Amino acid sequence: MNIHEYQAKRLLKEYGAPVSDGRVVLNAADAKTAAGELDGPLWVVKAQIHAGGRGKGTFKEAGAGEKGGVRLAKSVEEAAKEANAMLGHTLVTHQTGPAGKQVNRIYIEDGSDIARELYLALLVDRQSSRVSIVCSTEGGMDIEEVAENTPDKILSFSVDPATGLQGFHGRRVAFALGLEGKQIKQCSQLIQNLYRLFVEKDMEMLEINPLIVTPAGDIKCLDCKAGFDGNALYRHPDIVGLRDETEEDPKELAASQHDLNYIALDGEIGCMVNGAGLAMATMDIIKLYGAEPANFLDVGGGATKEKVTEAFKIITSDPNVKGILVNIFGGIMRCDVIAEGVIAAVKDVGLTVPLVVRLEGTNVELGKEIIKNSGLNVIAADNLKDGAQKIVKAVKG
Repeated sequence: MNIHEYQAKRLLKEYGAPVSDGRVVLNAADAKTAAGELDGPLWVVKAQIHAGGRGKGTFKEAGAGEKGGVRLAKSVEEAAKEANAMLGHTLVTHQTGPAGKQVNRIYIEDGSDIARELYLALLVDRQSSRVSIVCSTEGGMDIEEVAENTPDKILSFSVDPATGLQGFHGRRVAFALGLEGKQIKQCSQLIQNLYRLFVEKDMEMLEINPLIVTPAGDIKCLDCKAGFDGNALYRHPDIVGLRDETEEDPKELAASQHDLNYIALDGEIGCMVNGAGLAMATMDIIKLYGAEPANFLDVGGGATKEKVTEAFKIITSDPNVKGILVNIFGGIMRCDVIAEGVIAAVKDVGLTVPLVVRLEGTNVELGKEIIKNSGLNVIAADNLKDGAQKIVKAVKG
């Protein structure tokens, strides 16, 4: 689960990290009041969406102006004007895709003088199963280009969970960033605070970009992205309360409400599979035979008829889906339950695209019989290869 910048900065402040004073604006009428509560003389007006690259982004609507999603203002009136120009308009960045995201929240904060821009992040390293700290002297909007063109300028190391964070970790970051004097102590304290926040809140990613050094020689977190482990949210009702469902894909949101593992993709063949490994294999074989999967969908090992029905509805709600492949290997999951769920869903929402069903495992013959006697136009497959070839042929002609 991701949260907005202003929410992440509140967490940073709670854990003792240095951030600028700011106010969130949810409607245009409050923009001038919010800006007036800050000292100035420089205000930064930021669109709040769950995507990076806001500064270089563009708005679809002419009324939003030609500036990006991060703007500077030199008066309260100008800050309010910029906020009003962005609210309700669609911001397109390299991370949103061409559809963009509608800006429903604005964050106005005090401007900061910048001597240096640095990069700092904590994330879960899947390979080592540890928390990794990543830092670079090349912070700012072009960090992706730094990673691609000059990876030697990025330092990454993990923290041993047996010892936890130690003082030398913070000093290692400080030295890598070229900090000196009081900045080394500030950096060490910041790393301690961020690590504690990361672990206590079960985070997956915490990115400070840029981490700045001011002309006075102090460090400050100028921007922040934060993501949390969805499987641990039951332990953090305070974090769940920060969720902005308008920023999430409606299909992925519906899937989460029914305990389905779903990720929307850009292809044309919808997939409904039980088991993450089998789902990945199904996506791979679809690509092997010349098509693209429209989603990753794992209904799990203990899915009910109702759960399968909802999964089918989610797949068919995607306008890009031109065909559906159901691939079930029944172990804990029974093939007859899948068959009943598919039939119930088709009768409920209709079927306008080709549907290929491959069943194997527990109660497979009963499942095949249920589908056969359903009267539906379903293409049966004998195995995964056969199923993939049939659905690609049906879609591609």
